[in-house]
Amino acid sequence: MKIAVLPGDGIGTEIVAEAVKVLEVLDLKFEMESALVGGAAYEAHGHPLPESTLKLAKEADAVLFGAVGDWKYDKLDRPLRPEQAILGLRKNLGLFANFRPAICYEQLVGASSLKPELIAGLDILIIRELTGDIYFGQPRGRRTAVDGHFPGADEAFDTMRYSRPEIERIARVAFEAARKRGKKVTSVDKANVLETFQFWKDVVTEVHKDYQDVELEHMYVDNAAMQLVKKPKAFDVIVTGNMFGDILSDEASMLTGSIGMLPSASLNSSNQGLYEPSHGSAPDIAGKGVANPLATILSAAMMLRFSLNQEEAAQRIENAVKNVLAQGLRTPDIYSEGTTKVGTAQMGDAVVKALSAQ
Repeated sequence: MKIAVLPGDGIGTEIVAEAVKVLEVLDLKFEMESALVGGAAYEAHGHPLPESTLKLAKEADAVLFGAVGDWKYDKLDRPLRPEQAILGLRKNLGLFANFRPAICYEQLVGASSLKPELIAGLDILIIRELTGDIYFGQPRGRRTAVDGHFPGADEAFDTMRYSRPEIERIARVAFEAARKRGKKVTSVDKANVLETFQFWKDVVTEVHKDYQDVELEHMYVDNAAMQLVKKPKAFDVIVTGNMFGDILSDEASMLTGSIGMLPSASLNSSNQGLYEPSHGSAPDIAGKGVANPLATILSAAMMLRFSLNQEEAAQRIENAVKNVLAQGLRTPDIYSEGTTKVGTAQMGDAVVKALSAQ
């Protein structure tokens, strides 16, 4: 089993180191190879996704990814910014399905900003289409308008678009996932305004005919955003487009108490995947040893489950994380009075110890 390890920038190097530490104590044979990506790759190679890094990712069974980005790169031309690395990996590996579970652990109910009764036992899976929509649609760019609303004025434009095959495949992923969970899919759109999402709604409805054992509901994105904080446990699987999924999954992360607890998986049709925490590179705390590594460690568990076919090992890691939380250990983002504050490496060590004790 070959794993490409791409730590990236900011806290990415710190949190990935802890996930690697956890993987190394498992009784499994991994070939792990590291490479630069993001700002670190730009500094060394002049590009955020060098050919050598992309080659490694393509050859691997799975990619363990940290985070990319730093404010100091914001003035670079867009194709050279660190964030282009993750977009490039998604495109080149065909990673069209993003899984973002939002689970509220019993020990962290008090860390959420919502009332405990609203989020106790929360278990949502957001499935985001990852390679289409306005992020990749063409044409896009800037121009001086000749016959727009303001003739002669500069304008910028992006194109929202989806094809039938793109919608069909992500819908099937959602329905298949729901069959293993609560058998309910909420398809989020903006069909009342956007032609693209009227088409989305129509295609999802057609695909649903093959999954009559799964309940399907349609919901406008503005209402979905509201319902996530009003009645979050009413959701099981949410499926939506790239931009809406980007926003809603970050909103859902705060239901759990901290985005530092949310793993994610991005898969292609062969179950090759890229696994990363849902949060960013957080350059403001990089090097301070305070970042929460649990989202990355849980992402490694998802990697074992979806790409490496090691379900037992995945469950062992997830149980170890639960045991560590039960011991009262907390990084600063999830700390509360009466618990023990620990740093990044200490939290990783605790997970390793809990694994070894199983």
